[in-house]
Amino acid sequence: MKPSLLLRIASIITLLFAVGHTAGGLSFWSPAGETEVLRAMRSFHFDAAGVSRTYLDFYLGFGFITSAYLLVQAVVLWQLASMAKTDQSQVRPLIGSFLLVSVASAFLSWRFIFLLPVVSFTAVAVCLGLAFYAAGKRNGA
Repeated sequence: MKPSLLLRIASIITLLFAVGHTAGGLSFWSPAGETEVLRAMRSFHFDAAGVSRTYLDFYLGFGFITSAYLLVQAVVLWQLASMAKTDQSQVRPLIGSFLLVSVASAFLSWRFIFLLPVVSFTAVAVCLGLAFYAAGKRNGA
């Protein structure tokens, strides 16, 4: 398979992941449902650099930041797919960087989160690993 197609597939998976991650944050979803912990996260306010925040504010903020980075990753992977059509050797190091962070994210998701992000990051990593291999193979590396 061509690296450009594999990068487009990885981009689409990442985009779907970003949309799902954002939708989960917008619905204040929790795998445990409504709990005392969530109620405490909403109700306990503290000063953070002169601004009153709750733990839920931080939780949601970090989640939306993750969504933003996933969206940018989807865009960059799409752009790399276009670049791979003309110069695979130039995009190979970038593919490798995204591959490493996808593998690390899959591991961290497995260790600290739950199955769905593990599957998503693993699917992206597989596409990127195949694209990395294909980009090197076609250039004689």
